[in-house]
Amino acid sequence: MHRSEMISIWFFIGVLLLVYGLLITGAGLYQLFDPPAHPVVLFNLHAGIWWGALLIVLGVIYVVKFAPRKKDTNR
Repeated sequence: MHRSEMISIWFFIGVLLLVYGLLITGAGLYQLFDPPAHPVVLFNLHAGIWWGALLIVLGVIYVVKFAPRKKDTNR
């Protein structure tokens, strides 16, 4: 395997950020519609939704920027 055929580690980090973002956003949305009996002090800020959304955006940026691309075989 040549070095040019290797997949960047940043692509996998982007996938991981995307998966974590989806999980955290899902948990935040679940808590939004089914709030806990004893919410924490800053529950009204919905940090899980914001943090998950940020991770999704960063994950998508990394996945798109470092996605493996097919080389042009005509050269």
